[in-house]
This record gives sequence, structure tokens and C-alpha cells, in this order.
Amino acid sequence: MNTLPGSRIFAYCEPVDMRKQWDGLAALIEQELKQNPLSGSLYLFTNKRRNRAKVLYFDGTGVCILQKRLEQGRFAALWHQTDQKKLPLKKSELHLFLEGSDLIGRFQVSPRILSDIDLEVSDQK
Repeated sequence: MNTLPGSRIFAYCEPVDMRKQWDGLAALIEQELKQNPLSGSLYLFTNKRRNRAKVLYFDGTGVCILQKRLEQGRFAALWHQTDQKKLPLKKSELHLFLEGSDLIGRFQVSPRILSDIDLEVSDQK
């Protein structure tokens, strides 16, 4: 999946009716996550049975929806990993999730992203 450089990835941490298309998923992004679905970020959704997932994103020219159905096994239950409605993911975590790995959320698979505060240069000499 090619994404815009610097795109952020968010998992929606509640089960979603997979019959929802762009309009329904965009409404969840706007109303529940307080985000702009046209921002270029990727948004991951899963159903209650955790055998279907959708990734929604705007690539700058149009809306894209990637859908996957697992033939066996289940996607990780991300809503068990947080009490928040959204969970930020790294690209590697999204790939693991879409492959059906249950490693997501059990332990951090890469270092945390540095914040602006972490990157500030102190004037101490």
C-alpha cells in the first residue's frame, strides 16, 4: 500500500459494521475520532468477529478503501488494548495487523515516535 510520506495511521478501537462504505466510515472518523478523513491519514476498522478489516484513506486525488477478509484466524482485538477510541499505529504494525498477527498491542514492536518536546534542543552549556 503506497501512502503519502508522513501519513499517520490510526486504528478505530471499536467493532464496526463492515457494510459501511466511505460515507459511514468518514462519519466515524469525523464524529468519533475528531479527525478529517481527507487529511491523508490511514484509518483502520475491524468488525466484531475480527475476520474483516478495512483501511480508508484519501490519497490526494480520491478516496481509497482497502478491504481484507481472513479465511482463517482472527485479527487482533485492538479495542482490548486501550480505552481510547483510536490507537496510533506505525506502518510496520499495520502490516502485521493485516497479515493476521496477534502481536499488535501485546508489546511495542518499534520505539515510540519522538514528540516535539523530545526533539527540542536545550540551551544549557
